[in-house]
Amino acid sequence: MLLTPSPWFLLLLAVPVLLLGEVVARRVPLLARCNLPVPVVGGLLFSVLLLALNLSGLAVVSFATKVSAGGWTWLVTTEVEWAARPLKNLNLPLLVAFFTCVGLGAPVRILRTGGRALAVLLVAGTVLAALQNTVGVALAIALGAPPLLGVVCGALTLVGGHGTALGFAPRFEQAGLASAATIGASAATFGLVAGGVLAGPLAEWLLRGRGKNVSGAAPVPLETSASVASFFSDVRALVGLGRTAVGHAVLIAVCVKAGTWVSFGLDRAGASLPAYMGALLVGFAVRAAHDAAGGTWLRGEVIARLAAVLLPLFLAVTLAALNLAELASVAGPMLVILVVNTLVSLVFAAWVVWPLLGRDHEAGVMVAGLVGFGVGSTATAVAAMDAITRRRGPAPRAVALVPPTGGFFIDFTNAPVISAFINLLR
Repeated sequence: MLLTPSPWFLLLLAVPVLLLGEVVARRVPLLARCNLPVPVVGGLLFSVLLLALNLSGLAVVSFATKVSAGGWTWLVTTEVEWAARPLKNLNLPLLVAFFTCVGLGAPVRILRTGGRALAVLLVAGTVLAALQNTVGVALAIALGAPPLLGVVCGALTLVGGHGTALGFAPRFEQAGLASAATIGASAATFGLVAGGVLAGPLAEWLLRGRGKNVSGAAPVPLETSASVASFFSDVRALVGLGRTAVGHAVLIAVCVKAGTWVSFGLDRAGASLPAYMGALLVGFAVRAAHDAAGGTWLRGEVIARLAAVLLPLFLAVTLAALNLAELASVAGPMLVILVVNTLVSLVFAAWVVWPLLGRDHEAGVMVAGLVGFGVGSTATAVAAMDAITRRRGPAPRAVALVPPTGGFFIDFTNAPVISAFINLLR
């Protein structure tokens, strides 16, 4: 029996999935010590339970993930498109609003002082993209698969993610790789899971034995359950902030809507960028103008709380809808390339980037962020960094620098790398 629940059911499931992840993370301290984000734990556990149900033969559950309800899609759709009630991913408003928080929450002074670290992250991400493509193409040829498959299972989907995969799919199909969109979606999903699971443990391994954070203060005790994110605690904190939280939420909504038009303009100009890019840029612009004017009404702790609610909801909805059976059925060469590229990315981050960043607390958090967006997505990168900083103390430079690098700057360097490999392999 095939069951296709309403997409809205996924939204209702998000909170129970987060509670599941929180309970398991508290009951299994190893998960917290490995810095596995609560929404990743809950979302993957739910996906495993769904897989078991599907394999049992009792029912086959496949969640629909797109909606056309005007009230839900209006903020992330221009009026030109909205009138036709287009189908949009259910989690898109959550994703775009979260990246708006990233833009609003990045003080210009931290970005200005983070020049070297920002350069290292961007160059490292670009080199990683070229490395993933090189390894992928070499393995594809060795396995008798189309060389372009190595690029799809390389920087296109690991550094690039779902948005880049879909944006470049027509070019790959024109170059001779059939079903590039389908292959890219599966590969990007693999990366999302791998990045969410591996970024935190790698940082924990690098930071082992380091008992102080970057400020020199003692970190949060590493064995306490207090380091596990609590969704309801963040919600209660927002409720306690009252009008301040409402005012910031309204500003985020305005930035999301304005960003939709910016993204529309970028798309018309031929720029293949993620859907959240416009809102991220608007958020940066508003924060820069606020800081330049000496404003004090934008409060970083309020923006951080709102982001701490939006990101888990996005990840819970995204991961709960995963069909792990599709990943298990990924063709042999594709799976080999993805696994090897993931391992190469971990080695590159630990052996090359970690020393370049200085081998300190901030460096460890940045490395987790690099693995997060270099294998999965910027959202998983931020989730991993949040899990680390909850346990080991704040890392303001990492939290300010990684999201714009993984969510914005890397797209400008990754696209030429992908294009160069396509032209080379035609």
